Amino acid sequence: MTEDHPNHKWWTLFAMCFALFMIMLDNTVVNVALPTIQRSLHITNPENLEWTVNGYVLTFAALILLGGKLGDRFGRKRIFLVGLAIFTIASAACALATSDTQLIAFRSLQGVGGALLNPLSLSILVSAFPRKQLPTAIGVWAGISGLGLAIGPLLGGFLVENVSWSAVFWINVPIGVIAAGVTWWAVVESSDTTTKTLDVIGTVLVTAALFSLTWGLIKTGSHSWTSPYTLFFLGGAAVLFAAFIWREARTREPMLPLSFFRSRVFSASSAVVLMVGFAMFGIFYFVTLYFQNVLGYSALQAGVRSLPLTMMVIFVAPIAGRMSGRVPPRYQMTVGMLLMTAGLLQLSRLEVHSSYNMIWPAYILAGVGIAMTMPAVSAAGMGAVDQTKAGVASGVINASRQVGGAMGVAVLGAVVSTRVDSVWTGPQALVPLVTGGQGTKIYAAAISQGHSPAYARAAENQALTAFVHGVQGAMLVGALLAFSAAMTAFFGLRHAPAVNPAQDAVAVEA
Repeated sequence: MTEDHPNHKWWTLFAMCFALFMIMLDNTVVNVALPTIQRSLHITNPENLEWTVNGYVLTFAALILLGGKLGDRFGRKRIFLVGLAIFTIASAACALATSDTQLIAFRSLQGVGGALLNPLSLSILVSAFPRKQLPTAIGVWAGISGLGLAIGPLLGGFLVENVSWSAVFWINVPIGVIAAGVTWWAVVESSDTTTKTLDVIGTVLVTAALFSLTWGLIKTGSHSWTSPYTLFFLGGAAVLFAAFIWREARTREPMLPLSFFRSRVFSASSAVVLMVGFAMFGIFYFVTLYFQNVLGYSALQAGVRSLPLTMMVIFVAPIAGRMSGRVPPRYQMTVGMLLMTAGLLQLSRLEVHSSYNMIWPAYILAGVGIAMTMPAVSAAGMGAVDQTKAGVASGVINASRQVGGAMGVAVLGAVVSTRVDSVWTGPQALVPLVTGGQGTKIYAAAISQGHSPAYARAAENQALTAFVHGVQGAMLVGALLAFSAAMTAFFGLRHAPAVNPAQDAVAVEA
């Protein structure tokens, strides 16, 4: 920040949070619009409908490390503005799409923009704020990130029910324009002046590895984990990651300095955020399905009932950010993940006719846990590396969360499917409907096949029971991951100090 414009850093925070809210919102807001999109665009192939979500997730996860590196190399403000332009234009194109093919293509383009924006929003903050105020800024940043994810179902439900499905995309356009204007005016350009070239080979290897991993995880919904198809992509990802590491260890200017991972603080932070993403996306995905398909809430009603989690993230994350200047991240992350563990254990007790009164306390625990953890993990991870490498370091942290989210939906989906199989005694062809909690469709299918209403109702009840049995298992696995994250933080961050307000250097000794 220049001395002439001491308040520009707060406008910078506003612009980064505004843009981050937009891209995080798109992780969840589209889900509640899918049934309306399916009817409006006459989509008959269910897999094409899924790819309106998966196309965004895939390009986002595959390119997020590249986004951080491009910002370090060519200027964070410059690449951030490019990302904003791509995301905003792609959002308008999504709103104007007239076919599923067009929508999938433009959603994938949105993911490209998001991959440029997400890591650079954090690295720009690291460059803009003095160490004394950085914990507060990261706390607000993390809170907005969680808010975008959590409020998606509520906002999406409202827009779909009161405007149209295209409104979930049109809303990004004014947000993007405002964020671009403030960024252009307030943000000071920064870059990594020590890097003179771009490691093209390393970039291609890690992007291909992330693509292969995310694609393989996404396709577990239609291919078993042991199928040759799945093993090919997951094995290919392992080979590509190994080749990437071999390459980075031997080049003078690596795309991702492996020295990052010699820091116990950075390695532990990356592991924790991966497990947080895993458990967090599981909550959003499966409990939203439970609200709508089991309890019969509309999209808007389901969104309203997610407010306890949302409100905790909004109010607690900035406080947690300020605490990181006084409390070592080890304690914040450990307590936060233990609270999330408790919330997930509570959700593992869901039944078909559970009262909302047993859900909202779990949401509060999970919300406080997420809000305590995310600012601390971001501050610890970014504080463990040289500030000049902030873009790619932020890319690693955000890629860990995004890949964790993809793993969460895939792995927990497999858990749900496996437990459904152990309970469901009806036709195997209906298992996908059961796994999605769509008991009403099973009722309709039974009636269309000539069965009596009593038989159809019994099939519907069995389907809902099987689905909830699966969700219970998914929440237990999520709780185990959250507890593992707590232990990783407790033992892995033993030497990580609180952010020292008087410290001008960013590097933290491992």
